[in-house]
Amino acid sequence: MLSHVSGLACVRCGKVYRAGAHFTCPDCGPDEGILDVRYDLERAAETLTRRSLRRRSRSQWRYRELLPLDETHCPRDGLVGWSPLIDTPRLAQVLGVGRLRLKDDTRNPSGSFKDRASAVGVLHALQTGASEIACASTGNAASSLACCAAAAGLHANIFVSRRIPEGKLAQLLAYGARVFRVDGSYADAYALSTQACARFGWYNRNCAVNPYLVEGKKTCGLEIAEQCADDPPDWVVCSVGDGCSIAGVYKGLAEMKALGVVAWTAHLLGVQAAGVAPLAAEFEHAADRHAAFPAKHASDTYADSINVPVPRNRRKALDAVRASDGAFVTVTDEQIMEAVRQAGSLAGVFAEPAAAAAVAGIAEARTRGILDEHASVVAIITGNGLKDIAGALRAVGVPHDISPRIRDISRIVAGGA
Repeated sequence: MLSHVSGLACVRCGKVYRAGAHFTCPDCGPDEGILDVRYDLERAAETLTRRSLRRRSRSQWRYRELLPLDETHCPRDGLVGWSPLIDTPRLAQVLGVGRLRLKDDTRNPSGSFKDRASAVGVLHALQTGASEIACASTGNAASSLACCAAAAGLHANIFVSRRIPEGKLAQLLAYGARVFRVDGSYADAYALSTQACARFGWYNRNCAVNPYLVEGKKTCGLEIAEQCADDPPDWVVCSVGDGCSIAGVYKGLAEMKALGVVAWTAHLLGVQAAGVAPLAAEFEHAADRHAAFPAKHASDTYADSINVPVPRNRRKALDAVRASDGAFVTVTDEQIMEAVRQAGSLAGVFAEPAAAAAVAGIAEARTRGILDEHASVVAIITGNGLKDIAGALRAVGVPHDISPRIRDISRIVAGGA
Protein backbone atom coordinates (compact mmCIF):
# COMPACT_ATOMS: atom_id res chain seq x y z
CA MET A 1 0.00 0.00 0.00
CA LEU A 2 1.16 3.56 -0.73
CA SER A 3 1.32 4.66 2.87
CA HIS A 4 0.73 8.41 2.60
CA VAL A 5 -0.71 8.84 -0.92
CA SER A 6 -4.36 9.87 -0.68
CA GLY A 7 -5.13 10.05 -4.40
CA LEU A 8 -4.23 11.54 -7.77
CA ALA A 9 -5.94 14.74 -8.94
CA CYS A 10 -6.29 15.95 -12.53
CA VAL A 11 -4.72 19.39 -12.87
CA ARG A 12 -7.31 20.34 -15.51
CA CYS A 13 -10.70 19.13 -14.24
CA GLY A 14 -9.86 18.40 -10.59
CA LYS A 15 -11.23 14.86 -10.57
CA VAL A 16 -9.49 12.64 -8.01
CA TYR A 17 -8.53 9.03 -8.69
CA ARG A 18 -7.28 6.36 -6.32
CA ALA A 19 -3.54 5.67 -6.38
CA GLY A 20 -2.56 3.25 -9.12
CA ALA A 21 -5.78 3.56 -11.09
CA HIS A 22 -4.49 5.79 -13.89
CA PHE A 23 -1.42 7.70 -15.07
CA THR A 24 -3.56 10.40 -16.74
CA CYS A 25 -7.17 11.52 -16.45
CA PRO A 26 -9.39 9.43 -18.80
CA ASP A 27 -11.85 12.32 -19.16
CA CYS A 28 -9.27 14.93 -20.19
CA GLY A 29 -6.95 12.66 -22.19
CA PRO A 30 -3.18 12.07 -22.06
CA ASP A 31 -2.20 15.52 -23.34
CA GLU A 32 -4.46 17.54 -21.04
CA GLY A 33 -5.19 15.24 -18.11
CA ILE A 34 -1.92 15.37 -16.18
CA LEU A 35 -2.36 14.01 -12.66
CA ASP A 36 -0.85 15.27 -9.43
CA VAL A 37 -0.07 12.94 -6.53
CA ARG A 38 -1.76 14.05 -3.32
CA TYR A 39 -0.72 13.06 0.20
CA ASP A 40 -2.23 12.88 3.63
CA LEU A 41 -0.10 15.78 4.85
CA GLU A 42 -1.63 15.74 8.31
CA ARG A 43 -0.45 12.19 8.78
CA ALA A 44 2.94 12.90 7.20
CA ALA A 45 3.48 15.80 9.59
CA GLU A 46 3.38 13.41 12.53
CA THR A 47 6.74 11.93 11.59
CA LEU A 48 8.32 14.35 9.10
CA THR A 49 9.63 17.18 11.29
CA ARG A 50 12.79 19.20 11.63
CA ARG A 51 13.76 17.05 14.59
CA SER A 52 13.24 13.73 12.79
CA LEU A 53 15.08 14.95 9.71
CA ARG A 54 18.23 15.59 11.76
CA ARG A 55 18.47 11.84 12.38
CA ARG A 56 18.01 10.72 8.78
CA SER A 57 20.51 9.87 6.02
CA ARG A 58 21.43 12.65 3.64
CA SER A 59 19.69 11.51 0.47
CA GLN A 60 16.31 12.13 -1.11
CA TRP A 61 14.94 9.11 0.76
CA ARG A 62 14.90 11.18 3.96
CA TYR A 63 11.50 12.46 2.73
CA ARG A 64 9.91 9.01 2.55
CA GLU A 65 6.53 10.25 3.85
CA LEU A 66 6.23 12.39 0.72
CA LEU A 67 7.19 9.75 -1.83
CA PRO A 68 4.81 7.36 -3.64
CA LEU A 69 6.59 4.20 -2.48
CA ASP A 70 5.68 1.54 0.04
CA GLU A 71 7.91 0.45 2.90
CA THR A 72 9.38 -2.42 0.90
CA HIS A 73 10.48 -0.27 -2.04
CA CYS A 74 11.52 3.00 -0.36
CA PRO A 75 15.18 2.89 0.75
CA ARG A 76 16.39 4.58 3.89
CA ASP A 77 19.73 5.54 2.37
CA GLY A 78 21.22 6.10 -1.06
CA LEU A 79 23.33 8.28 -3.33
CA VAL A 80 20.67 10.43 -4.99
CA GLY A 81 19.86 13.85 -3.56
CA TRP A 82 21.08 16.12 -0.79
CA SER A 83 23.25 18.03 -3.24
CA PRO A 84 25.14 20.99 -1.80
CA LEU A 85 24.19 24.65 -1.78
CA ILE A 86 27.26 26.65 -2.76
CA ASP A 87 27.56 30.31 -1.79
CA THR A 88 28.98 32.22 -4.77
CA PRO A 89 29.70 35.83 -3.75
CA ARG A 90 31.81 36.68 -6.82
CA LEU A 91 29.15 35.39 -9.20
CA ALA A 92 26.45 37.21 -7.24
CA GLN A 93 28.39 40.47 -7.58
CA VAL A 94 28.82 40.07 -11.34
CA LEU A 95 25.12 39.25 -11.79
CA GLY A 96 24.09 42.14 -9.57
CA VAL A 97 22.19 40.36 -6.79
CA GLY A 98 22.65 40.45 -3.04
CA ARG A 99 23.33 36.74 -2.60
CA LEU A 100 23.49 33.71 -4.89
CA ARG A 101 23.61 30.06 -3.87
CA LEU A 102 23.95 27.35 -6.50
CA LYS A 103 22.14 24.07 -5.83
CA ASP A 104 24.68 21.78 -7.49
CA ASP A 105 22.73 18.76 -8.74
CA THR A 106 25.64 17.73 -10.95
CA ARG A 107 26.74 15.76 -7.86
CA ASN A 108 24.06 13.09 -8.42
CA PRO A 109 25.22 9.66 -9.68
CA SER A 110 24.69 10.22 -13.41
CA GLY A 111 25.54 13.91 -13.16
CA SER A 112 22.11 15.49 -13.29
CA PHE A 113 18.96 16.57 -11.46
CA LYS A 114 17.03 13.89 -13.38
CA ASP A 115 18.40 11.13 -11.11
CA ARG A 116 15.84 12.26 -8.53
CA ALA A 117 12.93 11.34 -10.80
CA SER A 118 14.51 8.24 -12.31
CA ALA A 119 15.33 6.73 -8.91
CA VAL A 120 11.68 7.08 -7.85
CA GLY A 121 10.46 5.84 -11.23
CA VAL A 122 12.62 2.71 -11.17
CA LEU A 123 11.50 1.79 -7.66
CA HIS A 124 7.86 2.49 -8.48
CA ALA A 125 8.23 0.27 -11.56
CA LEU A 126 9.55 -2.54 -9.37
CA GLN A 127 6.70 -1.91 -6.93
CA THR A 128 4.20 -2.47 -9.75
CA GLY A 129 5.96 -5.68 -10.85
CA ALA A 130 7.50 -4.30 -14.07
CA SER A 131 10.61 -5.88 -15.55
CA GLU A 132 11.32 -3.26 -18.24
CA ILE A 133 11.12 0.52 -18.25
CA ALA A 134 11.31 3.12 -21.02
CA CYS A 135 11.48 6.84 -21.66
CA ALA A 136 12.17 9.42 -24.33
CA SER A 137 14.64 12.16 -23.55
CA THR A 138 16.81 14.96 -24.84
CA GLY A 139 19.58 13.28 -22.85
CA ASN A 140 19.68 13.69 -19.07
CA ALA A 141 16.49 11.82 -18.23
CA ALA A 142 17.69 9.01 -20.46
CA SER A 143 21.13 8.69 -18.89
CA SER A 144 19.70 8.95 -15.38
CA LEU A 145 17.14 6.25 -16.11
CA ALA A 146 19.79 3.96 -17.59
CA CYS A 147 21.96 4.51 -14.51
CA CYS A 148 19.21 3.89 -11.95
CA ALA A 149 17.77 0.93 -13.86
CA ALA A 150 21.19 -0.71 -14.09
CA ALA A 151 21.68 -0.36 -10.34
CA ALA A 152 18.25 -1.91 -9.69
CA GLY A 153 18.51 -4.71 -12.27
CA LEU A 154 15.70 -3.35 -14.44
CA HIS A 155 16.06 -3.36 -18.23
CA ALA A 156 15.92 0.16 -19.74
CA ASN A 157 14.70 1.10 -23.21
CA ILE A 158 15.74 4.59 -24.23
CA PHE A 159 14.45 6.75 -27.11
CA VAL A 160 16.56 9.75 -28.13
CA SER A 161 16.82 11.97 -31.17
CA ARG A 162 19.80 12.18 -33.51
CA ARG A 163 20.84 15.42 -31.77
CA ILE A 164 21.79 13.76 -28.48
CA PRO A 165 25.26 14.91 -27.30
CA GLU A 166 27.91 12.19 -27.43
CA GLY A 167 28.61 12.38 -23.69
CA LYS A 168 25.03 11.46 -22.87
CA LEU A 169 24.95 8.76 -25.54
CA ALA A 170 28.11 7.22 -24.11
CA GLN A 171 26.51 7.11 -20.66
CA LEU A 172 23.45 5.30 -22.01
CA LEU A 173 25.51 2.62 -23.68
CA ALA A 174 27.86 2.23 -20.71
CA TYR A 175 24.90 1.63 -18.40
CA GLY A 176 23.71 -1.17 -20.68
CA ALA A 177 20.50 0.41 -21.92
CA ARG A 178 18.88 -0.55 -25.22
CA VAL A 179 19.08 2.73 -27.12
CA PHE A 180 16.77 3.68 -29.98
CA ARG A 181 18.26 6.71 -31.73
CA VAL A 182 15.34 8.10 -33.71
CA ASP A 183 15.90 9.84 -37.02
CA GLY A 184 13.73 12.76 -35.99
CA SER A 185 13.02 15.22 -33.20
CA TYR A 186 12.48 14.75 -29.47
CA ALA A 187 8.73 14.85 -30.17
CA ASP A 188 9.14 11.92 -32.56
CA ALA A 189 11.14 10.00 -29.96
CA TYR A 190 8.49 10.73 -27.34
CA ALA A 191 5.67 9.49 -29.56
CA LEU A 192 7.54 6.29 -30.35
CA SER A 193 8.34 5.61 -26.69
CA THR A 194 4.67 6.00 -25.78
CA GLN A 195 3.62 3.58 -28.53
CA ALA A 196 6.28 1.07 -27.49
CA CYS A 197 5.22 1.16 -23.84
CA ALA A 198 1.64 0.45 -24.87
CA ARG A 199 2.60 -2.38 -27.21
CA PHE A 200 5.23 -4.16 -25.10
CA GLY A 201 3.91 -3.42 -21.61
CA TRP A 202 6.97 -1.46 -20.52
CA TYR A 203 6.70 0.85 -17.51
CA ASN A 204 6.50 4.40 -18.87
CA ARG A 205 8.97 6.72 -17.15
CA ASN A 206 7.98 9.81 -19.17
CA CYS A 207 7.10 12.60 -16.72
CA ALA A 208 4.49 13.93 -19.13
CA VAL A 209 2.20 11.00 -18.43
CA ASN A 210 3.62 9.47 -15.25
CA PRO A 211 2.72 11.58 -12.20
CA TYR A 212 5.04 9.67 -9.88
CA LEU A 213 8.18 11.01 -11.55
CA VAL A 214 7.51 14.60 -10.49
CA GLU A 215 7.54 13.31 -6.91
CA GLY A 216 11.22 12.58 -7.34
CA LYS A 217 11.87 16.01 -8.83
CA LYS A 218 10.13 17.72 -5.95
CA THR A 219 12.82 16.41 -3.57
CA CYS A 220 15.02 19.25 -4.85
CA GLY A 221 12.42 21.70 -3.53
CA LEU A 222 12.15 19.77 -0.27
CA GLU A 223 15.92 20.01 0.14
CA ILE A 224 16.10 23.71 -0.68
CA ALA A 225 13.42 24.35 1.95
CA GLU A 226 15.29 22.34 4.56
CA GLN A 227 18.77 23.65 3.69
CA CYS A 228 17.52 27.26 3.72
CA ALA A 229 15.06 26.77 6.59
CA ASP A 230 16.28 29.73 8.65
CA ASP A 231 17.85 31.68 5.79
CA PRO A 232 15.29 31.64 2.99
CA PRO A 233 15.90 32.90 -0.54
CA ASP A 234 13.62 35.40 -2.21
CA TRP A 235 13.80 33.56 -5.53
CA VAL A 236 14.49 30.02 -6.77
CA VAL A 237 15.62 29.83 -10.39
CA CYS A 238 15.25 26.84 -12.69
CA SER A 239 15.80 26.30 -16.42
CA VAL A 240 12.64 24.99 -18.08
CA GLY A 241 11.98 22.52 -20.89
CA ASP A 242 9.01 20.19 -20.44
CA GLY A 243 7.96 22.01 -17.25
CA CYS A 244 8.17 18.98 -14.94
CA SER A 245 11.21 20.13 -12.98
CA ILE A 246 10.04 23.60 -12.00
CA ALA A 247 6.62 22.16 -11.10
CA GLY A 248 8.31 19.61 -8.87
CA VAL A 249 10.52 22.20 -7.17
CA TYR A 250 7.48 24.33 -6.36
CA LYS A 251 5.60 21.35 -4.99
CA GLY A 252 8.49 20.48 -2.70
CA LEU A 253 8.70 24.02 -1.32
CA ALA A 254 4.93 24.20 -0.83
CA GLU A 255 4.72 20.84 0.95
CA MET A 256 7.47 21.77 3.40
CA LYS A 257 5.51 24.89 4.31
CA ALA A 258 2.27 22.92 4.60
CA LEU A 259 3.99 20.49 6.98
CA GLY A 260 5.30 23.34 9.13
CA VAL A 261 8.96 22.49 8.52
CA VAL A 262 9.42 26.03 7.16
CA ALA A 263 7.23 29.11 7.38
CA TRP A 264 8.13 30.74 4.06
CA THR A 265 7.75 30.40 0.31
CA ALA A 266 9.92 31.73 -2.52
CA HIS A 267 9.16 33.17 -5.92
CA LEU A 268 10.01 30.92 -8.87
CA LEU A 269 11.88 32.20 -11.91
CA GLY A 270 11.55 29.95 -14.95
CA VAL A 271 14.20 30.38 -17.64
CA GLN A 272 13.75 29.28 -21.25
CA ALA A 273 16.00 29.63 -24.28
CA ALA A 274 14.80 32.48 -26.50
CA GLY A 275 14.71 30.15 -29.51
CA VAL A 276 12.27 27.72 -27.88
CA ALA A 277 10.18 29.44 -25.23
CA PRO A 278 6.54 28.33 -25.39
CA LEU A 279 5.93 28.54 -21.65
CA ALA A 280 7.49 31.99 -21.32
CA ALA A 281 5.28 33.20 -24.17
CA GLU A 282 2.13 31.70 -22.66
CA PHE A 283 2.95 33.12 -19.24
CA GLU A 284 3.54 36.60 -20.65
CA HIS A 285 0.26 36.60 -22.53
CA ALA A 286 -1.66 35.20 -19.54
CA ALA A 287 -3.30 32.50 -21.62
CA ASP A 288 -6.28 30.66 -20.23
CA ARG A 289 -5.01 27.64 -18.26
CA HIS A 290 -7.87 25.61 -19.73
CA ALA A 291 -6.92 26.42 -23.31
CA ALA A 292 -6.25 23.59 -25.73
CA PHE A 293 -2.89 21.82 -25.84
CA PRO A 294 -0.49 24.23 -27.59
CA ALA A 295 0.84 23.83 -31.07
CA LYS A 296 4.52 23.12 -31.64
CA HIS A 297 6.76 26.16 -31.21
CA ALA A 298 10.09 27.02 -32.77
CA SER A 299 13.02 24.80 -31.79
CA ASP A 300 16.29 26.71 -32.03
CA THR A 301 18.77 26.56 -29.16
CA TYR A 302 22.03 24.80 -28.57
CA ALA A 303 21.00 24.04 -24.96
CA ASP A 304 19.70 20.58 -25.83
CA SER A 305 18.13 19.67 -22.48
CA ILE A 306 15.64 22.54 -22.70
CA ASN A 307 15.05 22.30 -26.43
CA VAL A 308 11.41 21.29 -25.98
CA PRO A 309 8.98 22.95 -28.42
CA VAL A 310 5.96 21.08 -27.01
CA PRO A 311 6.10 21.24 -23.18
CA ARG A 312 4.18 18.22 -21.93
CA ASN A 313 3.78 19.46 -18.37
CA ARG A 314 2.80 23.00 -19.26
CA ARG A 315 -0.12 23.26 -16.81
CA LYS A 316 1.87 22.24 -13.76
CA ALA A 317 4.74 24.55 -14.69
CA LEU A 318 2.58 27.61 -15.35
CA ASP A 319 0.44 26.97 -12.26
CA ALA A 320 3.58 26.69 -10.12
CA VAL A 321 5.12 29.95 -11.31
CA ARG A 322 1.81 31.80 -10.98
CA ALA A 323 1.14 30.39 -7.51
CA SER A 324 4.57 31.55 -6.36
CA ASP A 325 4.01 35.04 -7.78
CA GLY A 326 7.00 34.33 -9.97
CA ALA A 327 8.08 35.05 -13.53
CA PHE A 328 9.53 33.66 -16.73
CA VAL A 329 12.43 35.11 -18.72
CA THR A 330 14.10 34.05 -21.93
CA VAL A 331 17.83 34.08 -22.68
CA THR A 332 19.77 33.87 -25.93
CA ASP A 333 22.35 31.20 -26.69
CA GLU A 334 25.01 33.91 -26.36
CA GLN A 335 23.79 34.69 -22.84
CA ILE A 336 23.84 30.98 -21.98
CA MET A 337 27.42 30.67 -23.25
CA GLU A 338 28.45 33.60 -21.07
CA ALA A 339 26.78 31.93 -18.10
CA VAL A 340 28.73 28.69 -18.72
CA ARG A 341 31.92 30.74 -18.47
CA GLN A 342 30.75 32.68 -15.42
CA ALA A 343 29.59 29.64 -13.42
CA GLY A 344 32.89 27.90 -14.11
CA SER A 345 35.32 30.78 -13.57
CA LEU A 346 33.52 32.56 -10.71
CA ALA A 347 31.95 29.66 -8.80
CA GLY A 348 33.90 26.55 -9.80
CA VAL A 349 30.77 24.84 -11.15
CA PHE A 350 30.90 23.29 -14.62
CA ALA A 351 27.33 23.53 -15.94
CA GLU A 352 26.02 22.16 -19.21
CA PRO A 353 24.33 24.84 -21.37
CA ALA A 354 20.77 24.04 -20.24
CA ALA A 355 21.84 24.25 -16.60
CA ALA A 356 23.77 27.48 -17.15
CA ALA A 357 20.57 28.99 -18.55
CA ALA A 358 19.42 29.43 -14.94
CA VAL A 359 22.46 31.65 -14.27
CA ALA A 360 21.85 33.59 -17.48
CA GLY A 361 18.24 34.06 -16.38
CA ILE A 362 19.36 35.86 -13.23
CA ALA A 363 21.22 38.47 -15.28
CA GLU A 364 18.22 38.87 -17.59
CA ALA A 365 15.83 39.20 -14.65
CA ARG A 366 18.03 41.94 -13.18
CA THR A 367 17.99 43.79 -16.49
CA ARG A 368 14.20 43.57 -16.61
CA GLY A 369 13.78 44.70 -13.00
CA ILE A 370 12.29 41.41 -11.81
CA LEU A 371 15.14 40.94 -9.33
CA ASP A 372 16.64 43.84 -7.39
CA GLU A 373 20.18 44.33 -6.16
CA HIS A 374 19.33 42.98 -2.70
CA ALA A 375 17.68 39.75 -3.87
CA SER A 376 18.72 36.46 -2.29
CA VAL A 377 18.65 33.78 -4.99
CA VAL A 378 19.04 30.01 -5.25
CA ALA A 379 19.72 28.72 -8.78
CA ILE A 380 19.53 25.01 -9.60
CA ILE A 381 22.39 23.65 -11.70
CA THR A 382 20.69 20.68 -13.28
CA GLY A 383 23.43 19.01 -15.34
CA ASN A 384 27.20 18.62 -15.56
CA GLY A 385 29.11 20.28 -18.39
CA LEU A 386 30.83 17.02 -19.27
CA LYS A 387 27.49 15.79 -20.61
CA ASP A 388 27.70 18.20 -23.54
CA ILE A 389 31.35 18.81 -24.33
CA ALA A 390 30.62 20.27 -27.77
CA GLY A 391 28.27 22.80 -26.21
CA ALA A 392 30.76 23.65 -23.48
CA LEU A 393 33.61 24.17 -25.93
CA ARG A 394 31.49 26.60 -27.93
CA ALA A 395 31.24 28.69 -24.77
CA VAL A 396 34.68 28.51 -23.19
CA GLY A 397 37.10 29.14 -26.02
CA VAL A 398 40.31 27.38 -27.02
CA PRO A 399 43.66 26.60 -25.35
CA HIS A 400 47.00 28.18 -26.20
CA ASP A 401 48.80 25.75 -28.52
CA ILE A 402 52.54 26.08 -27.98
CA SER A 403 55.81 24.34 -28.68
CA PRO A 404 57.66 22.77 -25.72
CA ARG A 405 59.67 25.97 -25.14
CA ILE A 406 59.48 28.54 -22.34
CA ARG A 407 59.67 31.43 -24.78
CA ASP A 408 56.19 30.57 -26.08
CA ILE A 409 54.83 30.81 -22.55
CA SER A 410 56.62 34.11 -22.03
CA ARG A 411 55.13 35.52 -25.21
CA ILE A 412 51.59 34.61 -24.09
CA VAL A 413 52.10 35.90 -20.54
CA ALA A 414 53.56 39.18 -21.85
CA GLY A 415 50.56 39.57 -24.10
CA GLY A 416 48.20 39.27 -21.12
CA ALA A 417 46.32 36.28 -22.52
